[in-house]
Amino acid sequence: MAVQVKEKVSSSAAGLWSNYNARDFYDELITPGGRPRKHARILLRYLKSLTPTDLFERRQAADFAIDAMGITFTVYSEGSNIDRRWPFDIIPRILPSKEWTRIEEGLKQRTQALNMFIADIYGEQRVVKDKVFPQEVLAGSQNFRPQCVGVRPPLDVWAHICGSDLVRNRDGTMYVLEDNLRVPSGVSYMLENRLVTKRVFPELFADYRIQPVDDYPNRLFDMLASMSPRPADYPTVVVLTPGIFNSAYYEHSYLAQQMGAELVEGRDLIVDDEDRVLMRTIGGWEQVDVIYRRIDDLFLDPEEFNPDSLLGVPGLMRAWRAGKVALANAPGAGVADDKVVYAFVPELIRYYLDADPILPNVPTYLCMRDDEREHVLQHLSEMVVKPANESGGYGMLVGPRASASELKKFASLIRNSPRNYIAQPTLSLSTVPTLTDSGTIEPRHVDLRPFVLSGPNNYVTRGGLTRVALKKDSLIVNSSQGGGSKDTWIVEDS
Repeated sequence: MAVQVKEKVSSSAAGLWSNYNARDFYDELITPGGRPRKHARILLRYLKSLTPTDLFERRQAADFAIDAMGITFTVYSEGSNIDRRWPFDIIPRILPSKEWTRIEEGLKQRTQALNMFIADIYGEQRVVKDKVFPQEVLAGSQNFRPQCVGVRPPLDVWAHICGSDLVRNRDGTMYVLEDNLRVPSGVSYMLENRLVTKRVFPELFADYRIQPVDDYPNRLFDMLASMSPRPADYPTVVVLTPGIFNSAYYEHSYLAQQMGAELVEGRDLIVDDEDRVLMRTIGGWEQVDVIYRRIDDLFLDPEEFNPDSLLGVPGLMRAWRAGKVALANAPGAGVADDKVVYAFVPELIRYYLDADPILPNVPTYLCMRDDEREHVLQHLSEMVVKPANESGGYGMLVGPRASASELKKFASLIRNSPRNYIAQPTLSLSTVPTLTDSGTIEPRHVDLRPFVLSGPNNYVTRGGLTRVALKKDSLIVNSSQGGGSKDTWIVEDS
């Protein structure tokens, strides 16, 4: 069913919506009957007033702004490191604030339970002793760090910054697809998307009461500063980056600049005989209080992890365990980043918080369980299969679009290493109107990554990074595999 808004536009703009069908999936802006959703009426009325030339000029203005602002991402998969312009679609995604209030509470609940789980795993392991969480899952965890056992970071918070991916199914249910607790990325693009949209559609910001996102760098700095082990009015906070060749380097430098923090590499820091972390400056050595680290655990400290790493700081784990420096996220937080652990989060919420989950998981099959593995193998062509510790959409199988050889390969992988795989039914991800390269507006699948800060006060971004599969019929939203992004608006109920 083509959307009805196209019937009301001028003839010069009618072709924009000619391929739009809002019936097959849940569309964030348009009902199955082709009517604008209540929170999208102003936007769609505005879009249908624009001609194809108008939209092309707005898109061109967005590209110019992205180039001028230097917003890039790095692709590794093409034989070399290539910096590309950040892929951005100018039509925003909109969610009503009433719905967002529930999502926000659900994310806070989930993050609290995950932090309690991590603290327990490196402490008494009550959740294992009480047989709520299987010992065999912990034993097979690639991200459990024995070096963290017995450590108690401030407030028992291990995952200070969390990015949880949300998806909406055909029936309108919003699910948590996964949790990113190690070094979650993407928040800088959320912030920059808003700046670009303000340049492209400034008039819409007068018509909508859009909740702001630009307070995130201040919130992040305040949370980091609160972790300082030294009582100081102005603690020294740094962002530790692997360097310019990292795919998220743009974000590292952006956040450091926005927070007024120093951007450092491992070679800029040392740990002295008193277990203090010192930073090299033109005025001499300065003690560092808090490190927002964007380096994976295994490269963080060559004395404790990979001895060949040149990215980290020798002795950093010693300084952290001594309480001389705070690290965000804490080493070892990735133990809860495992996609097998994800399947247990609803039970972890009930166990630690004595409450039902506000946000549901996607139904998940654990291939480590014999009956569930057999079900997955018998329905492999209908499933999405994910390895436990991969990210970015890599190493996964989308059954309905897989070849016979791919299905056979994954069946073998599952049988050989069942602990390492989960499977989920293929979801009909929601769509949002998107301007295509051919100049038409068509539905494209999206997910959403809000960011949660955990500290003395918990905070959830008002919206997040909406990632969009720019390729027709694709479910892969990652920018490294042809995806892009949209600005996300949380609008006050009218």
